[in-house]
Amino acid sequence: MKKTIKGLRFWCAALSGAAGISMVGGTVQADDSTHIAGFYENATFVRDGVGLSKFRNTVQLEAEKLFGDVGSFSNVSINATFRGSYDGVYDLNDDEYGKNAGGPIRLQDAVRGYVDHGDGLSTSNTPLPPGATLEFDNNRNPNDGMVVLGEHLHKQNGGVAFGVPVRPCDVDNRGCIDDYLDKDRDELRYQEFNDRYDFIRELYVDFDLNFDNGDILSTRLGKQQVIWGRTDLFRVLDVINPVDYSRNNIYDELEDIRIPMWILKTDYRMGPTEMFDGFAFDDLNVQLVWNFDKFRPHDIGQCGQPNVILDAGCFFRGMNNLWENGGTVANFAGADPNGGVATDFGPGQIGIRKAHMPSWSLSNTQVGLKFEGVYGDLGFSLNALNFRSQLPSLRGGIPAENGFTGQVGVWPSLIAFDIHFPRVTLLGGSLDYYAQSIDTVIRAEVAHTSGEEFANTLRSELYSESDVLRYVLGADKNIFIPFLNERRAFLFSGQIFGQHILDHESEHRLYGEAGIPDWEQNWTATLLIKGWWMNDRLSPQIIAAHDIRAGSSTIAPSIEWLVNDQLRLTAGFNVKVGEGAQKFDDCRTCNPWAPFTEAYPGQPAGETAGLGGYEPLGRFRAGPIGMAQEEDEFQLTVRYSF
Repeated sequence: MKKTIKGLRFWCAALSGAAGISMVGGTVQADDSTHIAGFYENATFVRDGVGLSKFRNTVQLEAEKLFGDVGSFSNVSINATFRGSYDGVYDLNDDEYGKNAGGPIRLQDAVRGYVDHGDGLSTSNTPLPPGATLEFDNNRNPNDGMVVLGEHLHKQNGGVAFGVPVRPCDVDNRGCIDDYLDKDRDELRYQEFNDRYDFIRELYVDFDLNFDNGDILSTRLGKQQVIWGRTDLFRVLDVINPVDYSRNNIYDELEDIRIPMWILKTDYRMGPTEMFDGFAFDDLNVQLVWNFDKFRPHDIGQCGQPNVILDAGCFFRGMNNLWENGGTVANFAGADPNGGVATDFGPGQIGIRKAHMPSWSLSNTQVGLKFEGVYGDLGFSLNALNFRSQLPSLRGGIPAENGFTGQVGVWPSLIAFDIHFPRVTLLGGSLDYYAQSIDTVIRAEVAHTSGEEFANTLRSELYSESDVLRYVLGADKNIFIPFLNERRAFLFSGQIFGQHILDHESEHRLYGEAGIPDWEQNWTATLLIKGWWMNDRLSPQIIAAHDIRAGSSTIAPSIEWLVNDQLRLTAGFNVKVGEGAQKFDDCRTCNPWAPFTEAYPGQPAGETAGLGGYEPLGRFRAGPIGMAQEEDEFQLTVRYSF
């Protein structure tokens, strides 16, 4: 079957526009104490079966002003980075990602095959007990501007599915969660220009205070990134700044997708320090970090954006729409392994009610402490951090209306939630060691957290808390491959990331497995191979990552060409292979409104029978790589530095 690329003429315009930029020179004049640099970048991505998925144009300016000694302080400087971007995909491919995205949908029904949104089992078309309110107003939630949850990745296949609005929130405000996932067109197109002033990428002052004993108190105050840890791609200790996954899922450099925060970071540098006779560190340092900014979670991507990690933003938007406006859910009533009947729900019965976004207060700030040093070829750190989870937790147990009686109450295991961001405590450490005998750098990190929350269909609130152990072991080595390049070594960098949920709960019920959908133990392996030619101006590389339990991989070959000192071209592919979507208990058989929702005679209220589907919890088994299996892309980036 022949596929067409939407927005092809704009793809050609992108190439010609970028070529035009590369022919324009620029210089910045400054004195010796002032340094100014910057770049213009165009990133144009084309996604298989979708067309243009990114047309982001970025201008970034970086400035540093050195003041030297000021009063009692030395090495005083002010640093600033400003970034603004325009992503034209919301204009050039608006059938997929803009004001014209989505359309009418049909939902699976075991009896009728497929039905239109708004035509499920309801009080108006089915004899139900007096007081039943299984219906909604189609004028408030029309069958337009939507997609079926997960349709880009899998068929409905007998499981839960419902409509998700995908247009920007100023065009269609259904499912837009206040203060969390409620971006309008301008906030999607001009991402840095928002009420958090993200165009100020960094703005901080550095200064040192020197003590008579030679120790130094080095302080950085302002909007900044604080980097803990020694690894990349997946974070173990590097959790101080939230991350913007809506830019390019997990695949951009962390330096570009960390969200800078207003932070005080101060280091007490002791230099070479003797601890006791015959034992001395080559360097010793204690760091205090106080993130006093208003809390901010990860940007997981709003449904209707090209990058929505785990497709979670679509699940959230669809669920908030169900709570606010009601809607039709596929294969729901009478569900068993043979299917179920598409069912209409009214407002306030199921879904996500709201997000509890922490307001600013001293108790809501975040504090960390790091002790680090160097001993010979060994570097180490010990880390402690108290912070709020940057990932959302769905907590059930909120008041909702019983669709069969109209009564409002708290029902066991009802799929009705509020979003919270729990407080988390992290303790961990890192090591890096240069092994001279094998000419290899070995890196390790480990972190133990307490207070994290996970979905759990065995609990009546549908979540539980667990301690988590995460770790990474990596190695970097330069290896000569003479038949490819006899003058320059290739960099080989490998890592293995592990996660263990220490209080994991899982149990087999009548129809399948129930409990926490995340794997109790899982590992992700990554490999980078990078080479250089033409005096390091031509650099091909390949990055691969494999999620072991999910059985999914991503492979990203690319080539970077430094045309001259100003112009850099990078072209590559991002291809996913593997299992993709996976199934888990979806709580259709959780029996919240007994006896009306019993999956089998005598089923206890709130006790799941374990019937599963792809949505909504299978996403945690598939992971970010598996949930992006249908997002293969060709990527071209042009950067002109000045």
